[in-house]
Amino acid sequence: MKFVLLIYQGYSPLPGTKEWNALSNEEQKAIYADYAEFNKTAGLVSGLPLGLPNVAKTVQVRNGKPEVKTGTYMPEGVGGYCILEADNIEAAVAVASRIPAARLGGAIEIRPAEQYW
Repeated sequence: MKFVLLIYQGYSPLPGTKEWNALSNEEQKAIYADYAEFNKTAGLVSGLPLGLPNVAKTVQVRNGKPEVKTGTYMPEGVGGYCILEADNIEAAVAVASRIPAARLGGAIEIRPAEQYW
């Protein structure tokens, strides 16, 4: 089965922020190493890097006209995603639990990849 793993950064520190800069060099390197190791997971296809939520544009059509707002649709936007080929949801949960954001203040949403058309 294919699963989409949506990575929500939450309050996990992001490179270039004061929270990230507050981490020791060793902690920063460990996080990078954990992501690098995670990206070697069998059956995993990493998604494209996503920009920061504050530069996102959200479009909704109201009364036939597009309305555009700056930022994400939900208060906390998705920070990244990947596609995982796994035997079942339990296996997907095991892989998702290895994503550093899951332990650093964020969360991982897992959805089965479906084909509707």
